[in-house]
Amino acid sequence: MISTNNLTKQYDVIIVGGGHAGVEAAHIAAKLGAKTILITSDKTKIGLMPCNPSIGGIGKGHIVFEISALGGLMPHLCTESYLQAKMLNTRKGPAVHGLRLQIDKALYQASAQRTLESMPNLSILENRVATCCFDEQKNITGITTETGQRINANAVVITGGTFLHGVIHIGEEQWPGGRSDEAATVTLADHLKTLGLTIGRMKTGTPARLKKDSVCLDSMDIDETEPLEYLFAYQPHKTITKAVCYITHTNETTHEIIRSSAHRSPIFSKRITGTPTRYCPSIEDKITRFQDKSSHHVFLEPEGLSADEWYPNGISNSLPKDVQEAMIHSIPGLENAVITKYAYGIEYDFIQPNQLDQTLQAKEYPGLFFAGQINGTTGYEEAAGQGLIAGINAAHKALGRQPYIMHRYEGYIGIMVDDLTRFGVDEPYRMFTSRAERRLILRQDNVFFRLSPTAYRLGLISEAIYNEIMDEQAKITDLLQQIIQQQLHIQYAQAITRGEHKLVQDMIRLFVKSKGTTLSARGYDNLFAELLYAPYQERELREIEKSRTYSTLTIPENFSYKNLPGLSRELQEKLQEHRPKTVADAQQVPGITPATISLLIFKLREQK
Repeated sequence: MISTNNLTKQYDVIIVGGGHAGVEAAHIAAKLGAKTILITSDKTKIGLMPCNPSIGGIGKGHIVFEISALGGLMPHLCTESYLQAKMLNTRKGPAVHGLRLQIDKALYQASAQRTLESMPNLSILENRVATCCFDEQKNITGITTETGQRINANAVVITGGTFLHGVIHIGEEQWPGGRSDEAATVTLADHLKTLGLTIGRMKTGTPARLKKDSVCLDSMDIDETEPLEYLFAYQPHKTITKAVCYITHTNETTHEIIRSSAHRSPIFSKRITGTPTRYCPSIEDKITRFQDKSSHHVFLEPEGLSADEWYPNGISNSLPKDVQEAMIHSIPGLENAVITKYAYGIEYDFIQPNQLDQTLQAKEYPGLFFAGQINGTTGYEEAAGQGLIAGINAAHKALGRQPYIMHRYEGYIGIMVDDLTRFGVDEPYRMFTSRAERRLILRQDNVFFRLSPTAYRLGLISEAIYNEIMDEQAKITDLLQQIIQQQLHIQYAQAITRGEHKLVQDMIRLFVKSKGTTLSARGYDNLFAELLYAPYQERELREIEKSRTYSTLTIPENFSYKNLPGLSRELQEKLQEHRPKTVADAQQVPGITPATISLLIFKLREQK
């Protein structure tokens, strides 16, 4: 540990790294009034989107909405830079819809830099952090840079991304790097190991980039969209499609090119040792895991309005350059495609996140926070959500305020943080709606009603915005009561049972109009969802209340799960293996259902 002598500069919060986690942490800490400094190796790369040019999607979009409700930055950057908006999964219920935006990377990055540079309480330093500094009780006191500067603070947030001991792979070639043209972080990575933190190794990758005018779009399908009336921010926004995406497919020729070059792939040859992303696999992984599929989708996404490149989503790889060219030229429409940047795989260090508490603070080092891919996650959205939580809590730590914890039943960010800190990870973590036990309540359409009271209490949103949100919620509550009083909900429920959702939505609009009032597009979505899920929400709310009431109920060490009638042998074995100490612990055992928890609570209360 470093001595606390020779103090040079004093801040409340230090943010290390300028990726999506770092941007969100710096923005929110400064917004809360903490004197904040963001340290990054290259100021021009702040807010960079190094991989796909999109934000949101199923599960991921929920995180961005929650960032919006809590006064975060990512949603506003999206509004300023989007090219195309699409609501995914609309054939299913609104609880699992997912807003996804194509983003102009250059505009997003410029907007992020412009916003941070103009923020009160926020300084930006171009340098590399070498070590963290602690007092004798292991409390963080600041950092030192590789140029020998000492900067003091009461809280430090490290957002190392893919830089810690990063190694880039293209076929047989490999070299140290945090991203394609940026140096790896070595000194800080070595220092974190000396702290006794458990470090793992993970792998991700990115596809090649293709010159726009070298691609033949005539043989491809357009990825169609429909106009929307709001994005991630609270304010209404009628969408405009400024650029479109196209769809093509790999084929057996493509797959054979990859298979025949397996000995040259760092994945197949095991030169890459990091754990890959199961839910966003490289094309090498796809043809191995899904051998029955003769083709895979390739989405051609624009990198930006002024950019001269396509991003071919779906063919991420780390193959040799000549194999990449042959593979790409085998795909319809890409026969003459010119590669402007080759695909690569990257492996990097991460810290096991179960060493953190639910504020994302290291349990052994008070004041030291971690956020983003360094915690074993993948994706811009997951990183930004963690950055928000770490930034809030770092500011609160420095300013002597109470920590903020979002619980699982409050939001997807709470689910993510709880999953990470409770269980750790054995592969890159990605958010899905299936991870949410209470997803009928944790929806996109009600996110501002759910989280705005907390955001206002913490000082993250203005009183004017808070009042506007609460006024709309009161209006919807009143309309719901009138619908029930007039027994129209019975008629709506019958139509919903017949699958006539569009008819019910039209009926709701006519009803609202007949009352001489208006709602936003999101308000209409919320009113429909409340009617659709009403019978189920009551049950979920009861389960949440039961979980709150009995979460601290202890489970005796000698408790026998074999005595629980109706419990499958699989669940008995899982509970026996994990031996949870409380009902709250039992809830987090993978595969445990709400019905199991209710049964467990009943049995424990009976015994007591």
